[in-house]
Amino acid sequence: MTLQEFFEMLGENPSLILSYFILIPLTAFLAGVLGKGEGNISPWKYLYAVLVYMVCIPGLFAFILNIYLFLFERQPIMETDVLNQILPIISMVVTILLIRRNVSLDEVPCFEKLTGFLTIVTIVMAIMWILDKTHIIAFTYIPFYYVVLILLIFIIVIRYAWKNIASK
Repeated sequence: MTLQEFFEMLGENPSLILSYFILIPLTAFLAGVLGKGEGNISPWKYLYAVLVYMVCIPGLFAFILNIYLFLFERQPIMETDVLNQILPIISMVVTILLIRRNVSLDEVPCFEKLTGFLTIVTIVMAIMWILDKTHIIAFTYIPFYYVVLILLIFIIVIRYAWKNIASK
């Protein structure tokens, strides 16, 4: 199954994606009401961590996909799929805002990993966009696995640099 086929399947069954992205913020709202002021206590913060991952992984994917489609594929804004490209981002923002009302996001386990991941992906996408816009094309006889290795080293260096900047 390709990504296009997966999106077409979701488009044919909009109730699946609608119920998923409505139930997560609703669960965050109910957890905020039932656990008012107790968000930093163990069972609640792990529920919030699960909710954050359930909504942020598709939300970040949709965000990155939108950036890719608009910058590199030059997709017109009027062809944006509301269920697959906009709803995950809206649900992610609403869920995070609801969770923040009851607990600091610093207390949610592993939340900093998502922000670090988004930062690294944003930096790599910006570099790719700059290379695309400047039309720098390198014709080389380097094997593909060397290119992948160079990219991995580049990402590790960016991550190390980001950790040093963020820790100060």
